[in-house]
Amino acid sequence: MLKNYLKVMKALADGNRVKIIKMLQVRELCVCELRAALNLAQPSVSKHLRILEEAGLVEGRKDGPWVNYRLPDATDSIYAGQLQVMVRQWLNDDEEIAHLMRQAATIDRCDISGRCP
Repeated sequence: MLKNYLKVMKALADGNRVKIIKMLQVRELCVCELRAALNLAQPSVSKHLRILEEAGLVEGRKDGPWVNYRLPDATDSIYAGQLQVMVRQWLNDDEEIAHLMRQAATIDRCDISGRCP
């Protein structure tokens, strides 16, 4: 129990991981979309997503050449589930978060990667 609690708290203790969660509240995103919006290297975004996934705060699913990340409908961790609800209400008036959430709505992996038909 304590181990699960600490995973969730550690995951939410990083600003970039909170930004990822806020962006995923808008819609599913792939690593390249998150990387472009956050202006981070791909390995950094992947590491953040792995930590969030291990904490039960995000989940990935394969979609052709991409892995799409989203917020889970349900999680095995009571801490992840409860904090997910709270994070929805937090930071919505923060300028940077609001900007990232607007970006999440319009960012396009095809424009970023040039890999779409």
